[in-house]
Amino acid sequence: MIDFVGKKNLFLIISIILIVASLISIFSKGFNLGVEFLGGSEIILRVEANINEAEVRNIIKDLAPEFENARIAKIKSVDDPDNISKFSIVVSPKDENGNLKIYTGKEKEQISNKIIQKFNENGLKAIIAGFNETSGYAAQEIKNLTWKAIVFTLIAILLYITIRFQFVFGVGAVLALIHDVIITLGFFSFFNYELNVAAIAAILTLIGYSLNDTIVVYDRIRENLKRLRGKNISNIVNESINQVIKRTINTSLTTFIVVFVLLLFSGNSIKPFAYGMSIGVIVGTYSSLYIASPVVIKWIKR
Repeated sequence: MIDFVGKKNLFLIISIILIVASLISIFSKGFNLGVEFLGGSEIILRVEANINEAEVRNIIKDLAPEFENARIAKIKSVDDPDNISKFSIVVSPKDENGNLKIYTGKEKEQISNKIIQKFNENGLKAIIAGFNETSGYAAQEIKNLTWKAIVFTLIAILLYITIRFQFVFGVGAVLALIHDVIITLGFFSFFNYELNVAAIAAILTLIGYSLNDTIVVYDRIRENLKRLRGKNISNIVNESINQVIKRTINTSLTTFIVVFVLLLFSGNSIKPFAYGMSIGVIVGTYSSLYIASPVVIKWIKR
């Protein structure tokens, strides 16, 4: 039998280090936000040459004031030939009052033609493959709704677990989920991975996935509390974890393989989701064993 409970302090220290590092990165560095959260225009550029972001920036920086600080990211697809490069160019044009504005149909056409002309002048053939826009109001609304979705989800989970088990189990589950969300967001911030709507979908999916793992452990603990009444709570929790560990590892491993393959070979639109889930599956499995369960031990001991 593996002594999971005996190592809880070591893993608690690891969790604290990861949470502190994540919070420092989030508040100091911030996120590489997608156009849905920033507002503005995303131009999808396709160039018939193997070039990088710096070369694209050098070509387009003089097009208009908003292009000087454009966010440029290379879009990698496994099925693209080596001589084709795709880029996402996000700009935030402002009107005369300094407010975010949306390009009109005529302005889109003019900007697209200027970009193509600039690349032609540099001996490169380019086309505009897409033009996506999000207004400042819509971006702010998406931000607000995103945080509301996460907070309301955690509150609903606390209520459900309290009714299904006990309040202490609900607290443990919510603390584990907050742990998972903070560390996953920390990875997005630290590695400058784009945080967009797909990434938020991964966070919400992670909450459900991690909760499922936690409930399996909690259900076995509750059964053993009745069956082994009078036995030390640490021993009961440790025995419960050992009874479900094979199921937990098998489920987590098969899920991780799927999302990691998506991360390696999927298109740019799905990569933030796959990245969030790849990190989240590992962190969520870990928290079910070393965050949610110790909370129950400490509470019942008191």
